[in-house]
Amino acid sequence: MSKFEALDGNAAVAMAMRQINPDVVAAYPITPQTATVQTFSEYVNNGLVDTEFVTVESEHSAMSACVGASAAGARVMTATAANGLALMWEIVYIAASSRLPIVMSLVNRALSGPINIHPDHSDVMGIRDSGWIILMSENGQEAYDNIIQAIRIGEHSDVLLPVAVCQDGFITGHGLERVEVYEDADVQDFVGEYKSQWPLLDLDNPKTFGPLDFYDYYYEHKRQQVDAMEKATPVILEVTKEFNDRFGRDYGLFEPYRLEDADVAVVVANSTAGTAKTVVDQMRDEGLKVGLLKIRLFRPFPAVELAQALSHLDAVAVMDRSISFGAMFNAGPLYLELMAALTANGVDMPMMDYVYGLGGRDILPSEIERVFREALEVADSGQVKSNVTFLSVRE
Repeated sequence: MSKFEALDGNAAVAMAMRQINPDVVAAYPITPQTATVQTFSEYVNNGLVDTEFVTVESEHSAMSACVGASAAGARVMTATAANGLALMWEIVYIAASSRLPIVMSLVNRALSGPINIHPDHSDVMGIRDSGWIILMSENGQEAYDNIIQAIRIGEHSDVLLPVAVCQDGFITGHGLERVEVYEDADVQDFVGEYKSQWPLLDLDNPKTFGPLDFYDYYYEHKRQQVDAMEKATPVILEVTKEFNDRFGRDYGLFEPYRLEDADVAVVVANSTAGTAKTVVDQMRDEGLKVGLLKIRLFRPFPAVELAQALSHLDAVAVMDRSISFGAMFNAGPLYLELMAALTANGVDMPMMDYVYGLGGRDILPSEIERVFREALEVADSGQVKSNVTFLSVRE
């Protein structure tokens, strides 16, 4: 049995953390993630979990404590956002290279500067090459579901990598929604008991963590991280299928929406996908064949699967809530990744990038409709007028 509760995205994640009951949580509050660890700390105080909650003086210390606890053999979780993630930077890489399956709720927020507390994806895109698996969430329900699945994904013996689960700060992090909450026993049965493969506290089998690793072995260890990422996609599909079967969901590596017979499509991640679905429905009522592809898995990037899903289209428009400064066209990371994926897999079609919503600027249905209509024009003409459009920015 399950029940429906009115929860914002932060509370939904905290609920999942309570049901998972990790051994250790080390975290520092930062807007717009604060409510996650605040709510979870109440669960700890009220004796609803057995978790050791480590209060630290900074996010750098938070991830350091997570690394130490995970290396010791504990199931470990944390949460952060934006500047907090930036302060973790050094240790984020250490967590991945040490093959520690820490799960982090990342409530996306614009990185300073200038100082801004509202959502965009500059924080998560900054760690895209750090070695973390990255899952994206459209709403509080998906954030809740992804956190539960992330435990199984990261801890799988073929993977052993940390996992970041993203949702948009304030939009879903503070937005009250109807969330289906599963029975505690069902969640605990799904995640299972964690048994670390290489616990530091196994005194019968001593091992070294955090060694000085020069050119004699560093390269091989990086190659092992590549192998783990390559094995992650089938594991994600396996865990997702089991989750879908057990809880009645329909998750995949991404979500196509009215895509099968579409002429053009928009590719987008996180909360904007919900607004875009409404625009798709409205334009379909006009007889226009438009569709949507919502990214769920960003790392490892499902290049082959995305190319197959989009190959029948006449044009694709990507919507990026971040910029890769100095990259080709100063485009967004999602556009650059998808262009490489389509090209490498022999899919040739016009592509445009629309950078939008930086620093939390609203994205309106009329603006998304503009993206679709311009994609239809490009499909007809075969000519891209501008590779990158900075949507609704004042010149």
